[in-house]
Amino acid sequence: MLNWTILNQRIKSSKRIVLSTHQNPDGDGLGSAVAMFHYISTLGIDCKILHISEFPNGLGFLNKKEIIETYNEANHDSWLCEADLALIFDVGDYKRLGAVGQKIDENNIYAVNIDHHPDLKNASFNESYINLNAAATGEMIYDFFTKNEISINKEIAEGIYTAVMTDTGSFRHSNTNEQSHKIAMDCISNGVNNSEIYQSIYENRTQAQVSLLAMVIKNLKFHRDGEIASFVINSDMLSESGATVQDIDGFTDFVRSIKGVEIAIMVFEQASNKCRLNFRSKGKYIINEVAKHFGGGGHKFAAGAVASGVSKTVLEEVLVETKKQIVSQSMAIK
Repeated sequence: MLNWTILNQRIKSSKRIVLSTHQNPDGDGLGSAVAMFHYISTLGIDCKILHISEFPNGLGFLNKKEIIETYNEANHDSWLCEADLALIFDVGDYKRLGAVGQKIDENNIYAVNIDHHPDLKNASFNESYINLNAAATGEMIYDFFTKNEISINKEIAEGIYTAVMTDTGSFRHSNTNEQSHKIAMDCISNGVNNSEIYQSIYENRTQAQVSLLAMVIKNLKFHRDGEIASFVINSDMLSESGATVQDIDGFTDFVRSIKGVEIAIMVFEQASNKCRLNFRSKGKYIINEVAKHFGGGGHKFAAGAVASGVSKTVLEEVLVETKKQIVSQSMAIK
């Protein structure tokens, strides 16, 4: 049982707090940070949300007052060196904090991990609040508020609702539970317009994003009698379509929705001979072990990693490991 009272006491005794989440932030990480920001602000404590990536498309409604800032050494280092508490949401792996994580280390800021991913060994956290059964980190933030009897206003509720809705795939994925729907009901009763949030996130594709998706569909590859579908995205495709890195969000989920596909794999070829990997499973096969093999992690049915090499080679390696996991899991069932 997580002791949220102790965390609340630590928050109240702090003078300056930095909030952050992983690189390429999603609705769960940012929504959780936003909800906590609006609470901490009512306490009169100096607080900032800092992250290392460009702001993702569709989540602009969370940043109406420009409370989410992209880390910049010149703008933030002098502020960070005076921070005495860091609350990190949904990170999965401390390395995914990038430069913000390095500054937290350098300044010996007391770092607290709040996550529904497994607690990684040798992570630079002073304290961890982990709930592997939570559908989203946002569910844990909701629990923090209710256990401490903190009133939830509309701004807090928007952050929590966004976190839970996005990490459950709009309450469609297998991690959706009774608590997910209870939280949604409570958030709506506190003023959240669920239709507006859904449209902002899922019905706001640009023409460039659609052009990129068309390329992905055209070049889809199927393996193992259609159980696995894979695709590659590279900088040439981004340039030709006019899309951005943020535009690839949701593509793996789309591919997973194809009939017969159990596992969808994205290989995004980045600079410096690195590839970002994204895995999605419908639930028949657990795929976070594949991500762990490449130094990443995540949920059983949604995970990611970063691998060294060009996309063609990396995809071949990923397919070998994925098929190996499928065979292993199939044998275990028998």
